Amino acid sequence: MNLSPYRVAPDSPQIGAILSLIRKSFAFMDGRIDPPSSMHRLTEKAVADHAARHEIWALGTPPLAVVFLTVKPGRLYLGKLAVDAGFRGQGLARRLVAQAEARARALGLPVVELETRVELVENHAAFSKLGFVQTGETAHPGFDRPTSITMQKSLA
Repeated sequence: MNLSPYRVAPDSPQIGAILSLIRKSFAFMDGRIDPPSSMHRLTEKAVADHAARHEIWALGTPPLAVVFLTVKPGRLYLGKLAVDAGFRGQGLARRLVAQAEARARALGLPVVELETRVELVENHAAFSKLGFVQTGETAHPGFDRPTSITMQKSLA
């Protein structure tokens, strides 16, 4: 099986499998994070639109791991990082984070940024091991407490 990162095209036959992978990978958050994950609002059309306007990278066919990338001012935003449960612990997330870093460098962006929910302390630890540091906290609309933390990795 080819596990080289590939960019997903908006008309890829993998769009449905990508959505399914994200839903399965993020399901553990249900009842654990508040507000619920934006994954619940994600559709095949939204995935295809992201691939058209931004970037989606995947490993494997069908996809075993996926990440959404979005250029923002001065940084590359990494979102929706998902790995098939049967393939966790094999470095697939690390490979997609490395792909995000390579894309940021190619685009002349000095920082990769992500957000993770306050409750998901295991994600904080995993991203810290990959060189990310907490740079801020945000609250979703209607919340008077932080609901997400922002983490960044400088590529300088």
